[in-house]
Amino acid sequence: MNIGLFGGTFNPFHNGHIGIIQHIKKTICLEKIFLIPSSTPPHKSDINLAPANDRFQMVQESLKGLDGFWVSDKELVRKGPSFTIDTITEFKTEFSPHTRFFLLMGSDAFLDMTTWERKDQIFETVQIIIMLRGQWKNFHAIASFIDENISKGYTFNQQDNTFSHKKKQNIIICNVPKIDISSTMIRERVKNNDSITDLVPANVEKIIRTKELYK
Repeated sequence: MNIGLFGGTFNPFHNGHIGIIQHIKKTICLEKIFLIPSSTPPHKSDINLAPANDRFQMVQESLKGLDGFWVSDKELVRKGPSFTIDTITEFKTEFSPHTRFFLLMGSDAFLDMTTWERKDQIFETVQIIIMLRGQWKNFHAIASFIDENISKGYTFNQQDNTFSHKKKQNIIICNVPKIDISSTMIRERVKNNDSITDLVPANVEKIIRTKELYK
């Protein structure tokens, strides 16, 4: 079984997230994708971060009716900062040893990995899918980053868009649709009392309005 793990603040979860994960699931042939809202992101200080349980609920509501997508509360019930390697380890202990895990992340997050806790262990433990939006303008930056900060032992196969290594897991480049929606945009629109109807699922908008989030 192939399983994708996609963590983030999801502040809030929106239609752009949905479009991208549906594309990834089909393109990489993943049976399941787990969305993992962060409780205390160690690398992101957001003065307008909605409560963790509200962000979890927004993801949960968004995934209703979507086959193969699940939301996980692992980083909400764990005390202290949310470290990706701890989440990966938990998933690997719960599934068959034959399960193949893929860590999904945007190119910006990947290029920030030098600050991540036990990053070397991540590259030894799980395959990484870099979700590259639009054109491949960041590809050379990614290739240089891998060579300078991860290992010089990676080679790139253009046929399957994969960096491979003899001792580490693959790093896969997956071009995803460029969807002009961001969580920052939505928070600003809510703050300015503008419509977000076309940007988030109806249930997410209801949660935001009812709980007066992002005001």
